[in-house]
Amino acid sequence: MITSPAFAGRKYAVLGLARSGLAAVEALLASGAEVMAWDKSEEARARATMALTSDAAGRFRLADPLVEDLAGQDAIVVSPGVPLNRHPIADRARLQGVPIVGDIELFALARPALPPHRVAGITGTNGKSTTTALLRHMLDQAGIPALMAGNIGFPILGRDPLPAGGVYVLELSSYQIDLTHSLDCDVALLLNVSPDHLDRYSSVEAYAASKARLFDMQSAGHVAVIAADDPTTRAIADGIGDRAVRVSSADIENQSRWPALQGPHNAQNVAAAAAAARALGLDEAVIGRALESYRALPHRMELVAERNGVRFVNDSKATNPDSTAPALAAFPKIHWIVGGLPKGDDLGPCEAHLNHVRAAYTIGEAGPLFAQLLDGKVPVIQCELLVEAVRCASRAAMPGEVVLLSPACASFDQFRDYEARGDAFRAAVEALA
Repeated sequence: MITSPAFAGRKYAVLGLARSGLAAVEALLASGAEVMAWDKSEEARARATMALTSDAAGRFRLADPLVEDLAGQDAIVVSPGVPLNRHPIADRARLQGVPIVGDIELFALARPALPPHRVAGITGTNGKSTTTALLRHMLDQAGIPALMAGNIGFPILGRDPLPAGGVYVLELSSYQIDLTHSLDCDVALLLNVSPDHLDRYSSVEAYAASKARLFDMQSAGHVAVIAADDPTTRAIADGIGDRAVRVSSADIENQSRWPALQGPHNAQNVAAAAAAARALGLDEAVIGRALESYRALPHRMELVAERNGVRFVNDSKATNPDSTAPALAAFPKIHWIVGGLPKGDDLGPCEAHLNHVRAAYTIGEAGPLFAQLLDGKVPVIQCELLVEAVRCASRAAMPGEVVLLSPACASFDQFRDYEARGDAFRAAVEALA
């Protein structure tokens, strides 16, 4: 794990003990800090207690920072999932004068004690995970020590430090950036901005400003890569000025050589990752080899099976219509499994690609709404459950067609997270007779 003498003797409250919170507790204790931690889940609290080492037990206690006196705490470390715009911890921290940070900020504070390294930070509404994984793959191909962490599912404090010359590749959500104040990325990268998470932000402009803070934290000589394909990212690039390296999906002319990077959305991911790789000193030959050898991430346009000429593609990570639209554009004949916990009341940019949809199979809480929106445009089968949608789609699909799970919704109505939903899709495909 990543530790630092900067935390020794300090006091921290940690709220939220899922992956990043638990890793923060372990790293802080290993660094010599005192930690008060809490999670509303009894199971999560038990996991934190079980993870204690004997020498750290005297510096750890389970206590709710909403109840306990916060005087003397150096910071409250919260999970990105804690909605600070409406959670009472925000007012309580403000009243008691205690800063709120996240695990990415702790990493930023720990950097001076790590071997010399660089950091690439990647944000945007869609494409972050693919671009993060692709850049890490490029660095691997160049023989540069690299790891990826952050929103991609690997808590940064739980990773082992890289040797000298390594590159930390961080996928950063707007929530994580909101909790970060001193992360100076050697290369910061913005892919795109479209309406999302408006339950946490007052407007799209406020959401975009959160993303743009990644550049505000950079030193003047560090590189800002911006995919200037939409008006918001172009405006952010204009605000940065000469430091901005502008790229576009239009820069990529031939994707046929890259099997796992098809579709217009991946053209943007490729352009951005390649620009970041060049900024980190990689040459074109290495970048080209990496593009050809890259394999898709789980749950992101992932081919999970091919049966009787029908491909089954898991795009469970597409949790909003803007993320699903590129998947619909990528295949000409689709049996589309769509639905879950909706983030809006329309299908937005998905509408432009309905000519690729042979039939839609609606699931989850959004099922009735989406069935109504799609009625008269494509055949609709209301399935409610994912396993039933897989069965129905597999019976209808013909050789050369694709059964695509790209829900355009969050997963939380029926699944723990998008990964559990994608795993359920794979299991349902494997169970087909």
